[in-house]
Amino acid sequence: METVRIATRKSPLALWQSEYVAGQLRQAHPGLHVELVPMSTRGDEVLDRSLAAIGGKGLFLKELELAIQRGEADCAVHSLKDVPMDLDAPFALPAILPRHDPADGFISNLYAALEVLPPGARVGTSSLRRQAQLRALRPDLQLLDLRGNINTRLAKLDNGGYDAIVLAVAGLERLGLGNRIVARLQPPAWLPAPAQGAVAVECDGGNARVMALFAALDHAPTRSCVEAERAMNRSLHGSCHVPVAAIAQWQGSDLHLQGLVGSAGDGRAVRADAVGPGSDPDALGQQVARLLLERGADTILAELSL
Repeated sequence: METVRIATRKSPLALWQSEYVAGQLRQAHPGLHVELVPMSTRGDEVLDRSLAAIGGKGLFLKELELAIQRGEADCAVHSLKDVPMDLDAPFALPAILPRHDPADGFISNLYAALEVLPPGARVGTSSLRRQAQLRALRPDLQLLDLRGNINTRLAKLDNGGYDAIVLAVAGLERLGLGNRIVARLQPPAWLPAPAQGAVAVECDGGNARVMALFAALDHAPTRSCVEAERAMNRSLHGSCHVPVAAIAQWQGSDLHLQGLVGSAGDGRAVRADAVGPGSDPDALGQQVARLLLERGADTILAELSL
């Protein structure tokens, strides 16, 4: 029996995503044996420092890539927002699955919305993108670091460490925790991370067998959206060190891309958007990146690189 082994992190969300991909793969190829290879990464283990301080979200990816290279797995499953803009050779993304709700969720046991938080309220997030948008909307808030998997973060909120926290809607709903969301933070006022809500499969691009098996799972409308967002981010040299946000949405056969570069320090934010043919998402992403730079994003990005 033909077998495909999927390398995955051990967090509940990573396991859910990998099981979901495995189920889709079995459905597309009856008789195929699919098994998970759970692994622990440094990004999961070092929780006392921000991701940016210990090397960025690529930490979640690198060790799974090494497992593929060692022959311990045929592919890996990731939240696409954690995948670097440019993959190292020989890796490729043969499948990007249909996107879930890309919004961020506002979670609080005491307050119904970001707008009604009292001055000085403690909000937990380690994301520079979320910090920048919180600073822009509510400069009076106290922003605190928040690491760990989704259940750990919710427990820290429930134990009184924060008045509110911000997490991705997709992750919460995938784990059956959508009831914790008290408000959705939505465009145009609030933009998500590039590719947020999308799950991607990574494998060795030279492995024709695995590339062909996963091609059946690729969702072209989602791929076009996230390629526009990632092209924008790539043009800005974005990473988890840089507060960049983006969302592309279909308008007929065109894509509407909204982008933002913010400062987590003082809440300055530069915004731009454009509409372009869905057949060329890269060009649209580059266009919005140019607009952002022309409007002052270059100043914010230069300060971050000092």
